[in-house]
Amino acid sequence: MIIDCGSGRQVDTARLSPEERHVIQKLMAWHSLADSMTMFRDKTEDALQAGWNDSGPVARTRALDHVIDSLEKTLRHRLAGSG
Repeated sequence: MIIDCGSGRQVDTARLSPEERHVIQKLMAWHSLADSMTMFRDKTEDALQAGWNDSGPVARTRALDHVIDSLEKTLRHRLAGSG
């Protein structure tokens, strides 16, 4: 899957580790449920610390940061009532 992160940045999930893909899946679900940026960021840190099936921390990579930044941006718009 190709994730368009805006500003010409794209992330190909086929190039990510299974652990990174798992974190992104969790964050996409939380993105739609979060009622605050604080909640989303807390869930992001929880997902990174737990890893895949509680296998341990997942390091933040540039690609993962692009996806997280993109999700935060769209969440900000949704919370502001413009998206």
